Amino acid sequence: MEAKETHLQKKFNPFLRGFLFAKRRTSRHKLRVARMSDELIPTRATLIQRLKDWQDQPSWQEFSDTYWKLIYGVALKGGLTPTEAKDAAQETMISVAKHIATFEYDPAIGSFKAWLLNMTRWRITDQIRKRGPLATEQESAGQTACEVAELSSDLDKLWDAEWETNLLEAAVAKAKRQVDPKHYQIFDLCVHKEWPPNKIAKTFAISTAQVYLAKHRVTEKIRQEVERLRNEIV
Repeated sequence: MEAKETHLQKKFNPFLRGFLFAKRRTSRHKLRVARMSDELIPTRATLIQRLKDWQDQPSWQEFSDTYWKLIYGVALKGGLTPTEAKDAAQETMISVAKHIATFEYDPAIGSFKAWLLNMTRWRITDQIRKRGPLATEQESAGQTACEVAELSSDLDKLWDAEWETNLLEAAVAKAKRQVDPKHYQIFDLCVHKEWPPNKIAKTFAISTAQVYLAKHRVTEKIRQEVERLRNEIV
């Protein structure tokens, strides 16, 4: 079952929404293509390879900017407190740094997305097990086991939904830094504030055609950034 569109995803035009959800429908085809052509592997694995160099601070900063919020959000929705979720996210990032050198990207075996999910699952489970006893030791152990079981059954769906939302938010943030500030402001008023185009045109003393053009340019930039992120972390 496909995850429901988030509030942020619903705000974008049909073209971008279609792009965002098309990946889920075409993943099997892409996997077959990836197996047929080794040329896709270096492109998809570029960021993963850069992360293997601990001195590559820009790549680690990019990874942190993109995925720390994802891990923190999943930990929160997985039942952790804000403090526990922060610790789980931090420990996950440390685990990635420790083990990324041994990760080998092979679509026939598994994705980085699944690998990162396992790292996150273990750190969230660790936080649940660290909780102090709420009653007797036996009752506490039973409750902890129940919490871990519930987490395991729900985390995959939660991870997929948050992954899509986080990917889009990261793309929007990156695009905002790269496009004309005026164009982004027009896009923001159009998409997020839901101003009518004629009101935006009047505010900026431009034509409605220019409003649509600015919105299109920013939307296309976001689409390109989503595609770039998907190609680098799969």
